[in-house]
Amino acid sequence: MTPKAVPREKIPWFPVVAAELCNGCGKCLDFCPHGVYARDSGSSAVIVQNPFECVVGCNNCENLCPEKAISFPDLEAITEIIRRLREEAAPDLH
Repeated sequence: MTPKAVPREKIPWFPVVAAELCNGCGKCLDFCPHGVYARDSGSSAVIVQNPFECVVGCNNCENLCPEKAISFPDLEAITEIIRRLREEAAPDLH
């Protein structure tokens, strides 16, 4: 049986940018091909504009940030959420 797809909007996997740490270098903005990031209109800092465009499990931008301003949730916890959501979407076949 193929696992049921979980709607992306139900998976809380996306980066958080600590505004007080972001120096506006834009490395994350340049790196991410999915348009997750944008410049804050009020400053040079980077913000998360499209969180659900982030690929679940990808955290490469976190390692690129020289100021360590980007963080992600715990991947094991997200995996458990996805497992639970799939179980809820699938009928019990037992």
